[in-house]
Amino acid sequence: MSELAKSPVGATGKLSFMEKVGFGAGDAACNFLFNPITMFLSFFYTDIFGLTPAVVATMFLVVRIFDAFFDPIYGAWMDKTHSKYGRYRKWMAVFTLPFAASCLIMFYTPDLSETGKIVYAFLTYGLLSILYSCVNIPYCSLGGVITADPVDRVSCQKFRFVGAGLASLFCTLTLLPLVNFLGDGDRATGFFYTLSIFAVLAVFLFFFCFFYTRERIMPTADQAAESLSDSFKKIVKNDQWFVSTSLMFLDCIPSFVRGAASIYFAKYVLGFDDVAASLFLTVGIIANIGGAYLTSYFTNRWCKVTVYKGVKIACIVLSALLFIIPSSQVVLIYIVFIVLSTIHQIAAPIIWSFIGDVDDYGAYKLGQRASGLCASGHLFTLKVALAVGGALVGFVLSVYGYEANNATQSEEAISGIYALMTWIPIIGYLVTFLVTQFFYKLDRPTMAKISKALYAQA
Repeated sequence: MSELAKSPVGATGKLSFMEKVGFGAGDAACNFLFNPITMFLSFFYTDIFGLTPAVVATMFLVVRIFDAFFDPIYGAWMDKTHSKYGRYRKWMAVFTLPFAASCLIMFYTPDLSETGKIVYAFLTYGLLSILYSCVNIPYCSLGGVITADPVDRVSCQKFRFVGAGLASLFCTLTLLPLVNFLGDGDRATGFFYTLSIFAVLAVFLFFFCFFYTRERIMPTADQAAESLSDSFKKIVKNDQWFVSTSLMFLDCIPSFVRGAASIYFAKYVLGFDDVAASLFLTVGIIANIGGAYLTSYFTNRWCKVTVYKGVKIACIVLSALLFIIPSSQVVLIYIVFIVLSTIHQIAAPIIWSFIGDVDDYGAYKLGQRASGLCASGHLFTLKVALAVGGALVGFVLSVYGYEANNATQSEEAISGIYALMTWIPIIGYLVTFLVTQFFYKLDRPTMAKISKALYAQA
């Protein structure tokens, strides 16, 4: 192990309740804007803005992959910065207002030609994606340096996903009704005014997170002085960084694909109107909150890697059940959907807690602490997953003959929606389990050994 400076006093100390709430507020802020993007943007572009599913799929794929390559460079650059607020929190605060503004611009619907709409959508979505990175990478990096205590790392992520769930719940419950109310029949106007409200709430919560958290784990002077190229050379030697970022991609595919497909499933398979569809999505979000809250119950008793793998197996079984149950059995579908959404979300705080573990592993093995690079690697693959997931939704709907705003879809289109809700997530769960089983090695005994070496007081 390389010679390392000892961690600051208090790095392994317990965090206060308010600091955990503050940390959770950061992801709540993200989800006030990110939730409408992941759950409604495809629907907004096809059914309101007037783009074809194929164009939307292509845009998601091109813009998100292009933007994703920005993330590692930005993360590595942040690792070299310093201010009285730490390396990361400052940048979250700096880019909060531009990010909120970019979301409003994206949901604005100017009267343009078909070509003009495509160009406008590409440019505004690309801008939002970059600015989302500018606030979210420092926030995700904060999770790796807020504490070195392994229990509190999971606990922080639990607060994070409870906060994200509550924000998503609020958005899901209110977005479509607010769109109808504020737009007074004009859904384009309704979306813009609704997102304006969400943007104000997001800005408040971002600054709440900034003021109620702090960074405790710092790099040594030698690490901070490394060039960006040296940082990249070292991070690629961290084998667990590659594994954890791969897991992030695989973990996100079921979430993004099913999340985007749920509104189509509710409207066209179950035959729900806007209110009933919102209720269906709301039930899933409530179940997600419950799942995130239950995470520490399981990880306090068993190794979190074992819990993570168990969640994937359970989700495979439940997704298959969702496919088997006839669409006429609405109550039974609701029950399976609730259980699936609950168990699925137990894994979310775990995968994000891997960032701090991988960073510790890099410090232990290579003498490099690069929280920004570790976090940006996760966000990089998250965005690639978002691109692939969004493209999958668009391409599957297009190939299976989905027709926007047609109350009755063909049997082939219904089959496509079922594939998005069940079979594609099943494949994602299975591959995630296999990669974790055979390649991820930062289990509880290993992390206890690393933590003792890094943080034991001299």
